[in-house]
Amino acid sequence: MEDAVPLADVIWQLRHELSRAMWAGENADLRFEAETVELELTVGVERARDPNVKVQLWVLEAGSAAHRTDTATQRIRLTLHPVRANVPGRPVTISGQSLDGEQ
Repeated sequence: MEDAVPLADVIWQLRHELSRAMWAGENADLRFEAETVELELTVGVERARDPNVKVQLWVLEAGSAAHRTDTATQRIRLTLHPVRANVPGRPVTISGQSLDGEQ
């Protein structure tokens, strides 16, 4: 599947981009709280020939799902709730220093 990306790589890239946005917003006046992140993806579901791996999920490029005849495709929606490892109980903020009254 040369035009597909492993689902784990998509989530890794999303994590990287959110972290980069937090870093870039370090000195911004406008802040966003990342309560949920929703992704809707078309994935190819493929049985692996390796006995240790039952199923692999590949995220497909737009339009490529129509050309697949040997791979089952599904649309999935993921709802992710970002959490910081060092403060898991606090909401993730894409910003910088706390303002008066913020928790």
